[in-house]
Amino acid sequence: MVTRDGGDVVPVEAREEPEGAGARHGVVGRVRVSVAATDLVTGESVRSGGGVFVTASVVKADILAALLLRAQDTGRGPTTAERSLAAAMIGRSDNDAASALWRTVGSAAGLDAVCARLGLTGTVGGEDGYWGLTRTTAADRLILLRRLLGRDGEEGADLLGGGARALARTLMGQVVAAQAWGVPVVADGGAWAVKNGWMPRDATGLWVVHSIGRVTSGGRDCLLAVLSDGHATMAGGVARVEAAARAAVAALRPTAEGGPRPAG
Repeated sequence: MVTRDGGDVVPVEAREEPEGAGARHGVVGRVRVSVAATDLVTGESVRSGGGVFVTASVVKADILAALLLRAQDTGRGPTTAERSLAAAMIGRSDNDAASALWRTVGSAAGLDAVCARLGLTGTVGGEDGYWGLTRTTAADRLILLRRLLGRDGEEGADLLGGGARALARTLMGQVVAAQAWGVPVVADGGAWAVKNGWMPRDATGLWVVHSIGRVTSGGRDCLLAVLSDGHATMAGGVARVEAAARAAVAALRPTAEGGPRPAG
């Protein structure tokens, strides 16, 4: 199944949700947006909105973190096969690769254990093998991004070493053009790293659309997470996510008087 967005053919990640899951999890028929951003240099942060969301494919960043941590625990890097699967999972958002690595890291129980080690208190692995129904918060997405994409020597460097985080930055900086929306829209033109997620809920047809990553914007080196659901179309969700990303970065930038702008 595919959907067209801006002229590009984008795969719909329909296999992430079993029949009836939308009704079981109580989808609300209104748009929700939760945003969190932080400046990696100054430590300034902004947040807007809240709530718990199903991850769709942004959980693939968690699976990547779990894979890298698992390899690190055994004193090695990812194998050639693991690297190939990770590249497909992140670069093309390949669901089969994600499912294979989900099993490699121990499925939901394995992910939950890694989340505990990484300090993610609001993320719970999807049940019955449905990794796309993992549940999370924007605050947890920022913690994960700091572990995966943060600067060497800062908080979390002892959890995932520099080589592992360099690989994560490389993979998340090489997603296919059709998926380079969301966080990259606020980039100054330099490098960025992103993982997006999108899927329609089966009970309502309303879309979950997320974008998380690292970007240089307005001269600031930022981690940014935008989670949203309740959209009538994927294209509408992407537009809403990108507007929220712009607003969050603007809130981080100093005003003419030199003070920070409030979130909102």
